Amino acid sequence: MEGLGFAQRSEALLRTFTLDVLKSSEIEGEILDAGQVRSSIARRLGLDIAGLVPSDRHVDGVVDMTLEATRNYSQPLTEQRLLVWHQGLFPSQEGRAFPIRAGAWRDDARGPMRVVSGPLGQERVHYEAPAAERIPAEMSAFLDWANRTDDLDLVLKAGAAHLWFVTIHPFDDGNGRVARAIADWALARSEQTPQRYYSMSAQIRRERKDYYAILEKTQKGTLDITEWQQWFLGCLDRAIAGTEESLAAVFRKDGFWKTHAGLPLNERQRLMLNRLLDGLEGKLTSSKWAALAKCSQDSAQRDIVDLIRKGILLKDDAGGRSTSYSLKRSPGES
Repeated sequence: MEGLGFAQRSEALLRTFTLDVLKSSEIEGEILDAGQVRSSIARRLGLDIAGLVPSDRHVDGVVDMTLEATRNYSQPLTEQRLLVWHQGLFPSQEGRAFPIRAGAWRDDARGPMRVVSGPLGQERVHYEAPAAERIPAEMSAFLDWANRTDDLDLVLKAGAAHLWFVTIHPFDDGNGRVARAIADWALARSEQTPQRYYSMSAQIRRERKDYYAILEKTQKGTLDITEWQQWFLGCLDRAIAGTEESLAAVFRKDGFWKTHAGLPLNERQRLMLNRLLDGLEGKLTSSKWAALAKCSQDSAQRDIVDLIRKGILLKDDAGGRSTSYSLKRSPGES
C-alpha cells in the first residue's frame, strides 16, 4: 500500500471502510444504501470524489462509530464512548414495534435477553445473556481489562474482546455491530495506525454461518476460548489475504496511470478513463461519453478515436445498435 499514491491510498481506505460498514450491518440482516455509506465516509475523511449523495442519520451513525473506533485507537474504551456509538446506531425509534434504549444499557423490562431463531412457538434459544442487573459490574470489568496493554498480545485481545462484549450483550440491539467495532479498535491498537485496508466484517459476512456456530458453541461451553480464538485469527488471516482481491480495481488504476504517466491526454479523456477504471456501469458508447463529459458527440468521438490510436481503448465486438468501447487489458491481466 505504501507504493500507491495518495489518491489511490485514499480510494483504498474509502473502499475498505465502505465495505466494513455495509457488511457489518448485513451480518445482522440490515441492508444499507451503498451510495449513502460511501458518501458519508468520503465527507468524514475529507475526500473530494464525484457522485456524492445525501446520507440519512442512521447511515451517518454507523459510519461515525466505524471511523471513530479506528481513528481514535489510542484513546481508551469507555462506557461513554460505547453509549455514544450505540446512540448513533439508533437515532430514531420510528417504525419500531418495541423501542430501543438507545445510548443506554438494557433493562430487561420485556424479559431476559435471548438470541433466538425459528417461528413463533418453535423458537430455538441460541444464547441467554446475563441479567441486566449484572451489566454495570460486567462492563466495568470488561473495560478495565480491554484498556490494559501489558497482559495479552493485542491481536489475541481483539478476538477475546469481541467475544466477551457480545457475551455480556449489554444493549437491547446492535451488540454485534458494536462488538465488531471494538475488535477493530483493538486491531488498530495492535497495528498502531488508523489506516485500514482489510475488512474483518466483510470476511465475517462471508463466513456468517461459521461465525454464529462458533460463537454459540463457545458461549455454551467452558471458559476455554481457544477454539474461538483459532477461528477469529483464521478469519483475520483470510481477511488480510483477500485484500488484494477486494482492492484489485485500486491497484489496477494505480498501475494504469503509472504506465501512461507521460501520455498527452485532455481533461475529458482523464475523466472518462477514471470512470472506466472505477467500474463504469453499463457499456461505454460515444453518447454516454458525451453525456458524462458534457461535450458534443463529435468531441466524444474524437476523444475515443484518439485513445484507440494510443492503444488504450478497444472497440467491442459488434453487438447491439450502438458501438461500445472498453479499456485494453495489460499483458497478463485477467
